[in-house]
Amino acid sequence: SAGRRVIVHLDLDCFYAQVEMIRNPELRDKPLGVQQKNIVVTCNYEARKCGVKKLMSVRDAKEKVPQLILVNGEDLTPYRETSYKVTELLGEFCPLVERLGFDENFVDVTDIVEKRLNQLQQSGCSRVCVSGHVYNNQAINLQDTTHVRLVIGSQIAEELREAIYARLGLTGCAGVASNKLLSKLVSGTFKPNQQTVLLPESCQDLIRGLEHVQKVPGIGYKTTKRLETLGVRNVCDLQAFPSAVLEKELGVSNAQRIQKLSYGEDDSPVTPSGPPQSFSDEDSFKKCSSEVEVKEKIEELLHNLLDRIDKDGRQPHTVRLTIRQCSSTDKWFNRESRQCPIPPHLIQKFGKESSNIISPLVDILMKLFRKMIDVDLPFHLTLLSVCFSNLKDLPSSKKGSIGFYLKQMSPPSGSSKHFYIRFLPQEEEDVSHGEGSASWNQSCNRTGTTKTRKLSEEKKGNIKKSGIPDFPFHLFPADIDQEVFRELPEDIKKEILSEKT
Repeated sequence: SAGRRVIVHLDLDCFYAQVEMIRNPELRDKPLGVQQKNIVVTCNYEARKCGVKKLMSVRDAKEKVPQLILVNGEDLTPYRETSYKVTELLGEFCPLVERLGFDENFVDVTDIVEKRLNQLQQSGCSRVCVSGHVYNNQAINLQDTTHVRLVIGSQIAEELREAIYARLGLTGCAGVASNKLLSKLVSGTFKPNQQTVLLPESCQDLIRGLEHVQKVPGIGYKTTKRLETLGVRNVCDLQAFPSAVLEKELGVSNAQRIQKLSYGEDDSPVTPSGPPQSFSDEDSFKKCSSEVEVKEKIEELLHNLLDRIDKDGRQPHTVRLTIRQCSSTDKWFNRESRQCPIPPHLIQKFGKESSNIISPLVDILMKLFRKMIDVDLPFHLTLLSVCFSNLKDLPSSKKGSIGFYLKQMSPPSGSSKHFYIRFLPQEEEDVSHGEGSASWNQSCNRTGTTKTRKLSEEKKGNIKKSGIPDFPFHLFPADIDQEVFRELPEDIKKEILSEKT
């Protein structure tokens, strides 16, 4: 139930800067900024003490702090790798860990709290101490099990933070509350390297203290703009706004969702993130106004993306291109995207011939680009992003692949090393699952394959007449038996030979 839930939100301190200080310890205790293009995307607390702020221009930052050290942070690889180490570490404590960007994670510690609460009750111990701060300095009522659960949650949050520091050298803040929304909002109350627990009675103080509705996680830029046209600027406005009018303007489900958020209500589960669902990279710039420039920037993005996909081991089936056009009225949010399936012959090359697929992928992405931009007219782009999604395991590991239907058999003892192809009996096939199962059956039906493993002389003659050569032994792949190979449908033969050559 909602009253039993205990959610921890962990937010790593100035994450990029911390990673750089771990990579180069000499940077510690010096004002440090991480630069992307002409922007300081983040900085350590030494730099913040001197007046440097996140997203400040490099010029302004250097004017304010001439001794500021800048590190180029455009290669996200070290940040991405460290980020996944944090999530993996948290997963050792609890299975319910959800990533939120590189530097944030939600952890649902409800079950751990429940076990510790039972142990406390069985031991007869009635004293528990809160770790960190309590929002609003609210008094804890140890007779209230909701309070006790959240206090135990604060102890777990401290253990998680200590583990991250001990194992990875990273510090961070934590928020402990009864749902994801509130834990995220309260985690930043005390910074850096501190934590805060939110008791239910202080929920409205926290949520009403937000300056603007856009500060509420889950209410985005476009929704904020529509709310502003309705005269809704802060949380109190949203709470008081007539539900019927809001539903008419935003739709029933969206209106109900954001009004619930305005009261601090959020029943969304902590969903384990697992491996990434997509791979994307983007580049922002002051101006890109020719097809040649677009093509060059897409190629640069592809090199990095293909390297990441190779390491992941899965194959993407969809590619998306996003652009941002320069706009005086909507500078940061004027984005447009187009996507399409990746042709099967290119999918097969991911992880094997990545260098050979850049050119055809550029062609595909340029076609998507031309669907959004009329290249015969002047254009002014400030961002390009490429995303690969719909990731699937390699075909060889899937039930519907040729590798599933053809098994290697060990040679009899004492015989020379040799392998045979074995057909799975027809009744063992599961044609309702796995890609390729249907096409396999169609191939078998098309060529009249039966369960018998020997062909009549008539069938052998027909094969030769159909133009399928009687391959010389020395041309066969070493792990395939000739006689069984000849029983296979022609398209399956070609697939096996193409994989072996």
